[in-house]
Amino acid sequence: MASQTEKDAGPDLTKGISLSDFGDRPLLRGHVGDQAVVLARIGAEVMAVGATCTHYGGPLAKGLIVGDTVRCPWHHACFSLRSGEALGAPAFDPLPCWKVERVGDRIVVRERIATEPKAGPPPTAARQPESVVIVGGGAAGFACAEMLRRRGYHGPLTILSDDSTGPCDRPNLSKGYLAGTAREDWIPLQPDEFYEQKRINLLLGASVKSISATERTVTTEDGRIFPFDRLLLATGAEPIRPPISGRDRDHVFTLRSLADSRAIIERAKSAKVAAVLGSGFIGLETAAALRSRGLEVHVVSLEARPLESVLGPELGDFIRHLHEERGVIFHMGDSLAQIGPGAVTLSSGHELAADLVIFGVGVRPRTALAEAAGITVDRGILVDEHLETGVPGVFAAGDVARWRDAMSGRMQRIEHWVVAERHGQVVAENMLGARTVYRDAPFFWSAHYDVMIRYAGYAESWDTIDIDGSVAARDCIVAYKKDGRTVAVATIGRDLQALEYAASMEPAGS
Repeated sequence: MASQTEKDAGPDLTKGISLSDFGDRPLLRGHVGDQAVVLARIGAEVMAVGATCTHYGGPLAKGLIVGDTVRCPWHHACFSLRSGEALGAPAFDPLPCWKVERVGDRIVVRERIATEPKAGPPPTAARQPESVVIVGGGAAGFACAEMLRRRGYHGPLTILSDDSTGPCDRPNLSKGYLAGTAREDWIPLQPDEFYEQKRINLLLGASVKSISATERTVTTEDGRIFPFDRLLLATGAEPIRPPISGRDRDHVFTLRSLADSRAIIERAKSAKVAAVLGSGFIGLETAAALRSRGLEVHVVSLEARPLESVLGPELGDFIRHLHEERGVIFHMGDSLAQIGPGAVTLSSGHELAADLVIFGVGVRPRTALAEAAGITVDRGILVDEHLETGVPGVFAAGDVARWRDAMSGRMQRIEHWVVAERHGQVVAENMLGARTVYRDAPFFWSAHYDVMIRYAGYAESWDTIDIDGSVAARDCIVAYKKDGRTVAVATIGRDLQALEYAASMEPAGS
């Protein structure tokens, strides 16, 4: 009898399977020795790649085939089934590919095959930039640099980051890392040697003073000048610090960088009570992480319900209940009036003991450099469908960019990690002459203890909310509708449906 581990691994593909073994699903997980492999059936063709997403290890057999790609159900990374290449962030490393053989009516997999990522457009004098400078060392900046090298750009490539650490997995900073369940060596997007090997000049602590669009230069605060042929503004956003008395005390923090998360962790070692201002994603994920560290946690927010403006009242009430079950105390419809050395005073007059205070009330785009350079700014840096500003060769991506959505026709600026990374990838292609239109469906995920919410689309507002399934049972898809059309969905326990909706949002031919 097969062991439980062998059953979980699926069939032994060296012995072969039949097409009927797929059942009604086009994806089938099996194994070759101790290597997990997923078979993908597209019509009469069967392809084989590694079964585990290279981002966080998501099970690709539970994902979705779109064209000749497979998408991860956890965080929507996209891989080529033909080459294994990670075509869409948040994954960057490729999948292994396997040779598929037909032996009679059996499909057999025995050996891995060598593959190479597709080359970019052939470098020409018109296309190959003489030099590329990226301002900002976050998701968009990293993704752009990585894709430039992957697509064959060999020229000078510099990332100017005012951060003290290299590009890191920012979503984890308020989730597993802050909670103490994710090791620090998981946090960098790539180790230091990656930048050396790829000849990416990553300069940390490099604050940019000015940009000259006419002279095509970037000047840092310490006087260094970097000429550019192509420029990416990936300056991101900065946390809002409300003008509250006592906000500059040493036990008051915002959470944006790895240094911020480290500082909060250090303070939490001696703290007993935390006050978190804001009931958005950062505030609530921070509250959950601090509860896991044993602190008493109070969430203070002007909203009537947590996350109501993003997810609606039903999910808002559900999320509040989740946190209250773990001991989080909410003070809704209230704010902080004053922060003292060991207590905070609420606007209602109530006083709370608190030796750790965290602001989680949102961010604002960092547009000052662009505006001073004469680049058009309106609630973000304005870019076209190729993510290029009004200055030829100057692009913007990530939290700071504002573009016209291909489906709705509305201008939008979205503060999502995957959006920023995919922006960077599209910019890299376009710096090399591809003229790729950005048209990916927005996506994010949020962890609340053992509940994962996945959200696809973008609903600035909605007319109605339709719920299929049960929110309380943690099995639902919530559809946000505007003018009779679904503009976004949030799911719990229905990862495949979130993937299917995201795929349906993409314009035909993308």
